[in-house]
Order: sequence, then C-alpha cells, then structure tokens
Amino acid sequence: MKNSHITCRGIVALLVVFFISLGLAVAVWQGYFPLPVPPQPTNATPLSTPVDSGVYLVGAGDIAECGLPGAGLTANLLAQFPEATLFTAGDNTYPSGSPRQFQNCFNPTWGRYKERIHPAIGNHDYLTPGAQGYFGYFGAAAGDPRQGWYSFDLNGWHIIVLNSECSQVKGCQAGSPEEKWLKADLAAHPARCSLAIWHHPRFSSGSHGNDPITQDFWKDLYAAGVEIVINGHDHDYERFDLQDPNGSPDPARGIREFVVGTGGALLYDLPGKPVANSQKFIDGTYGVLALTLYPDHYDWEFVPLSGNKQGDTGSDLCH
Repeated sequence: MKNSHITCRGIVALLVVFFISLGLAVAVWQGYFPLPVPPQPTNATPLSTPVDSGVYLVGAGDIAECGLPGAGLTANLLAQFPEATLFTAGDNTYPSGSPRQFQNCFNPTWGRYKERIHPAIGNHDYLTPGAQGYFGYFGAAAGDPRQGWYSFDLNGWHIIVLNSECSQVKGCQAGSPEEKWLKADLAAHPARCSLAIWHHPRFSSGSHGNDPITQDFWKDLYAAGVEIVINGHDHDYERFDLQDPNGSPDPARGIREFVVGTGGALLYDLPGKPVANSQKFIDGTYGVLALTLYPDHYDWEFVPLSGNKQGDTGSDLCH
C-alpha cells in the first residue's frame, strides 16, 4: 500500500508539472510571455525607411453598348485591379443612356464594380432627358443631378470630376456656375497632386478633334498646378505632352492629357496626322488607363486587351 501511495503521488506530481508546462507553452504561443529576442549582429544592414505606397485609379470612357463585346472585355481587365478606385470618362452606356440600357448593358459588365466607380457624364448619357438613367443608376456617387460635378481625395491626390455637357448646366465658360465651383474647389483643396476627369477633350487627334468648350476649365486647372486631365469622347487612346491651355508645350507647369475612349463602344481609327504635342496614339483596341498615384508622383499604363502589344507606360513628378 505504501508503494502504491507513493506511485499515485508521483503520478499526480507529474500531471501537475505537465499542465503547468502546457499552460506556459500556450501563453508563449499566444504572446503573453514572448520569448527573448536574441541580440542582432552588429554588422546587420539596417532596414531602409519604407516608401509611401501608391494606389490605383483605373478606368476609361465610352463603355457599354449592348450587342458589342467591348464592355465585357474591358470589365475583365478591371478584374486585374481588385483594390483599385475606378472612374468612367463619360458615355457610360449606348445609345441613349436610358435606365434600361444601364441595367442591360452597363450593369452586367462594369456594373460588377459599381461600388468602386466614380463616374463622369457624357453626351450619350444626356440623350435620356435629364440624364435620368445615369443619375438613377449611380445615385449619390454621380453628384447632384442638377450639376453632375463633384470632387474627392485619394492617397493625397485631389480628384475633380466635371460635366462637359455645358448646354445642360448653364455653360462651362468663366463665370458659369460650374466654372465658379471649380475655382472654389481648387482653392479649398491646395493638394500637391491633383487631376480632373470629364468627357470632351480640349485636345484630340481623333475624329471629334480639339474642342475649346472646356478652355476655361483648363485655365483654372493650369493656374492651380493640376497634373492630369482625363477625357473620353473619341474612341481611341491618346497621350499628350505637358502643355498649357493654348496647346503650347510647357514642361514646367503643363498639364498632361489622356484621351481614353476605349471602354467598349465601337472604336475609331486615326483620321489623319496626330495634332501638336500628341505623344502616343493607339487605335483599334479596347483598354483601360491605370494610374498609380503616389503622394508626389504618378505612373501611367494603358492596359490593352491581352495579346495586343500596343501599350503605353511612363511616370512623372507632381508640380
């Protein structure tokens, strides 16, 4: 009996030690009692200071036309950027921007990413009176239905979305409601880096050509040191060198314009020679513009459909 008593006490002691050891192991694993960190070698290379990461802003204009495959193909390109903020550059669905066309043409394609889209309005969207299809589909994301302009911030960038259907909003000229709002918005958001998006390009080598209707927008944006303007309307891709509102080269303060009307509607060919300061023109392919926005610079890439080698890449500093 004595030996049995000792054996039982020994087993109990072993169990106590086991459970205490198990508890300590669990505590270490959960981080309550972290194990000591061994000293680092004195010749270890110090970690470099982390650089600010960029964020994607991706999109195109002239998008969804039922019966054409383009919008579905470019929507698949957007899937490559699951964390990106998306934009449209007008003419979101064809031919008339009706509620039915938004539901049947846009929604099954680009509408898969609706919650990430910051839209701009175009002339085809207004073929439905009051652009009711556009404003009804996008809701608050499209701004006040009486205006169609708004702004937001992204990774230190100030982004302005304008309405270039000037006849619908009492003009785009100096002193118009929209131009006065633009000047006030720029003054209220003096960001190091900024860009603007609307539909009709001030400069274009495409079929529609240069459109001076937004000249006063350009003057305000240029005076504020804005980096980029993104447009659609011509169904092609084009990148311009830095230039002033009159189209003169200005490497110090100029704005870089992108025309990216390649979202899915019927594509246009280059009708003649590129206009002044055009640096890259791509026709005959659908694609999206992917901007990587950093606090003091940006990268750009035109992402065409898979297999098409007509891409475009580059980078530049903010003013």
